[in-house]
Amino acid sequence: MQDSTLTILVVAAVVVVVALVAWAATRKRRTTQLVSHFGPEYDRTVEQLGSKAKAEADLAARAKHRAKLTIRPLSPADHDRFADAWHRTQEGFVDDPTGSVARADALVAEVMGLRGYPMGEFEQQAADISVDYPALVENYRAAHRLALDSARGDIGTEDLRQAMVRYRALFAELLEARELEPAAV
Repeated sequence: MQDSTLTILVVAAVVVVVALVAWAATRKRRTTQLVSHFGPEYDRTVEQLGSKAKAEADLAARAKHRAKLTIRPLSPADHDRFADAWHRTQEGFVDDPTGSVARADALVAEVMGLRGYPMGEFEQQAADISVDYPALVENYRAAHRLALDSARGDIGTEDLRQAMVRYRALFAELLEARELEPAAV
């Protein structure tokens, strides 16, 4: 009886150890995938939420939410219309930098909406964009902050120029992007 109890305890301990190793390997693989996909956005989210576990849950939820969206490319006519509107917006910067930044913000939002990204609260927009454009989402956040500061008259021409540069990077990707498959994260 003593040997069979010991055998059961050893087998149970081995099963627990194997389960823990499998769990740790799965978490490590998930972390690696999230870091690889989201890049600097992973680190920003960890810092913002205060823990890797919370950040990883948030990023996974973003990817799950994005997978439910139907993101579509622009029609050729819309592509050309937006490209022309962007060109006019950039040209107008010399005479009206504040107005140009406001128009750039509106153009980015309009293209996002037409492509199928839900329009609403800004942080949700940024979260949705972060799944498809993780390298550019910080540009979007920074440009949007600058646009808000600009509307209050709190920034100078160089900051307005930086906002335009940041918007242009995301706008170019949104404009040229073809149909995107939801990211496998």
